[in-house]
Amino acid sequence: MLVNRAGRVVASHATEHAPIHSEHPGWAEQDPEDWWRAAQASIHAVLATGVARVGAVAAIGLTGQMHGAVLLDASGDVLRPSLIWCDLRSTAQCDWLNQALGAEKILAYTANPALPNFTLTKLLWVKQQEPQIFARIAHVLCPKDYIRYRLSGAFAIDVQEASGTLMLDVAHRTWSQPMLDATGVRREWLPELYESPEVCAHVSPAAAQATGLVAGTPIVAGAGDQGAGAVGLGILAPGSVSAIIGTSGVVFAATDTPTLDPRGRLHTFCHAAPGRWHVMGVTQAAGLSLRWLKTLLQPGTPSGSYQALTAQAETVPAGSEGVLWAPYLFGERTPHLDPAVRAAFVGLDATHGPAHLTRAVLEGVAYSLRDTLTLFQELGIPARHIRVGGGGARSALWRQIQADVYGQPVEFLAAEEGVAFGAALLAGVGAGFWPDVDAACASAIEVAGRMQPNPQATQIYDREYLRYRRLYPALASLREGRTTGLDV
Repeated sequence: MLVNRAGRVVASHATEHAPIHSEHPGWAEQDPEDWWRAAQASIHAVLATGVARVGAVAAIGLTGQMHGAVLLDASGDVLRPSLIWCDLRSTAQCDWLNQALGAEKILAYTANPALPNFTLTKLLWVKQQEPQIFARIAHVLCPKDYIRYRLSGAFAIDVQEASGTLMLDVAHRTWSQPMLDATGVRREWLPELYESPEVCAHVSPAAAQATGLVAGTPIVAGAGDQGAGAVGLGILAPGSVSAIIGTSGVVFAATDTPTLDPRGRLHTFCHAAPGRWHVMGVTQAAGLSLRWLKTLLQPGTPSGSYQALTAQAETVPAGSEGVLWAPYLFGERTPHLDPAVRAAFVGLDATHGPAHLTRAVLEGVAYSLRDTLTLFQELGIPARHIRVGGGGARSALWRQIQADVYGQPVEFLAAEEGVAFGAALLAGVGAGFWPDVDAACASAIEVAGRMQPNPQATQIYDREYLRYRRLYPALASLREGRTTGLDV
């Protein structure tokens, strides 16, 4: 994405990369070289539009999926495919961490619980299962930071992204030496830490030749997808909340101080805006739920075409006539911290069809995001203004369902791709277009519309949400081969 000095998107391009490789259930890997191939293709495509002269790019901002483990040797070569955010193989390593350190101490060190999604637990899996690879590690990067390395040769990371590694002292915005000492991870493996708008690298001559960029172009630290998405949506002040539906779903609230859930159900991370923090809850399979259903119902159709599905779903009333979807295709993070629970449709009868399934998926994802809003309320975190983003904000039906399920108005913005837009705004701050992130957002963010909740639909969803809250304990009891009380 190319953004001008006025904060307007003037060009953008998306390049598909290879699908996730899953050798076993719960495993998820991607080849970092494929990300670099896609990055080069997109950069070339944007520069080829001719909307900016050669050399006009003032700075580069980076964003991407969080939590992945990219392992490099001393020569900078990739040692193995990256274990990405939705890889769940490290459950045993989480158990070991909790037993060796204690859950309370892990929260004290990092402000977050041990989860298989985080980078550290993936490293511990490699240490145990692939010791020959672990012995050759010289650098550990997250996915977007590998692209920075290929662009510049620099090893750097922003504190927002680093918060999702389980190796950062989030309160003090520095690597947690006690956590590294306890797990055998060497500090020299980890990249240098920066605030998101800081310039931390420059395009190398080799990368300039590969991409068409000008050597020496500044690169700011950037942020993980959720941190950049919050900037792109203007979620900077307490009371502002975003609900982003991408592959995963995230409800994100800005805070002035580190706010910790003592039970670890929410993540506490550094904000991409320096000197601030955020809390967020995560639904593992949000947009992924709809993609999965589309593959089943419309095999062979273009991956980005969802209009027919959502048009059918509009014919079904709120509540999907009793059908519920539990979106646990990859387990769940918020509020259950359970990588082993699995998804289910509940309440089907012979009168239900594909339209009911589709609407139930849209509603089930919204219920799962409401779980996080419920936790915010419990912890006294204000949620006065909600902005929606990601693929879920492109669908008018899904926007309306979110407003109705949350029982609050939701805003959507003119710039649909909030994640890349946020990374571009951070680059603009680094280039000096704006003095800080607040000024960038105030200048560039434009509200396109607002969806008001329908009182009748909200009444239905309040009732159905109570039914939805009973799904998790029921599904967990089936998995564990035992019965439990189903009251929540």
